[in-house]
Parts: sequence; structure tokens; C-alpha cells
Amino acid sequence: MGEKSVENLLQAIEDSKQNSLERLLFGLGIRYVGSKAAKTLASHFVTIDQLQQASFDDLVAIDEIGNKIADSVVKFFEEDKAERLISELQQLGLNMTYKGPKVTETVDDSPFSGKTVVLTGKLSIFTRQEAKQRIEALGGNVTGSVSKKTDLLIAGEEAGSKLDKAKKFEVEIWDESKFQEILEGETE
Repeated sequence: MGEKSVENLLQAIEDSKQNSLERLLFGLGIRYVGSKAAKTLASHFVTIDQLQQASFDDLVAIDEIGNKIADSVVKFFEEDKAERLISELQQLGLNMTYKGPKVTETVDDSPFSGKTVVLTGKLSIFTRQEAKQRIEALGGNVTGSVSKKTDLLIAGEEAGSKLDKAKKFEVEIWDESKFQEILEGETE
């Protein structure tokens, strides 16, 4: 490897230490905890310490966390090797805190609450990741493809086949400026 490649690799390793808690949880390989469950747990408990102290009942009280996941998380953190691993990762400087948007308490009043949303086209006001995070923080579920179950399509510039499919299924369609207005509360 060249010197520049090594520098880039070392920088990427350092940068990855600052990833949000859900990435760490997913990476720990806890049985039944995929990326979605990891994000749900991270956004609810915020720190690894709070998650480690959570009981089975605390875990199953969270929407989307069932008995299998709760049992698996409790068993994982009961093991001495898990405690040692977390301690070693903390000493190495890994972030142990959730950095994503907090789920708001007024999710039920949100225009995205319980809705399946698809993003398409080039977004200019938000990055796709920012838009997804905002929608999920307000109780929506962002998916990658349009189906009969899709409630809303947010279309940026040069939207293609997803826009056509949304029209075919008579899905509500917003442009990015309407999306921004809704987020800012300027319209209902």
C-alpha cells in the first residue's frame, strides 16, 4: 500500500470510532439485532450503559422489540466477555452514544406517523439520509420501493420510475419544497 492509502485507511478507522451507537450495536453481533432493531434500541436508550442496565421488561415495552430480541440483548450483556469487550472498546475511544435524531413525543400528530414513505430523485435541500432521519423521527417508515402499501412519495428532481409507479397506485406525491414546509410547520 502507498503512503497516502495507509493515511486514508488510518483516518477512516479513526472516523469510524465516532459512529453513532446503533452502528456499534449492530457490529456487536447480538443475535436477532439487525440494523433496524439496533437503531430502535440506540434511539430509546441513548447510551450503551443505559442499554446494559435495561431489563427484559424495559426492552419489550419498546415498539418493534419483541421477546426474542429482548431475551437475546439481556443474555448478551449478562456475559462477562460482553462486559470486557465494551470496556475495551471504550478504552479505544469508540463512541457509546446515539447521535441520531431523537424520536419526538408528538409523533402521533405528525403527518408521517405510521406512514410508509419513499424518497426518489435528486434532493437538493436535504441529503437522502437527513430526509430519512427526519421522517423516521416523526414516526414514518422510509422504504426503497413504491408499492400499493406506500402512503407518500417525496420526489426530488429527475424522479423516474418510482414517480410513475406512485401515480399508477394513486400515492400522495410531494415535491421537496412541500416536504420542507411540512417539516417547518408552515402548512398542515
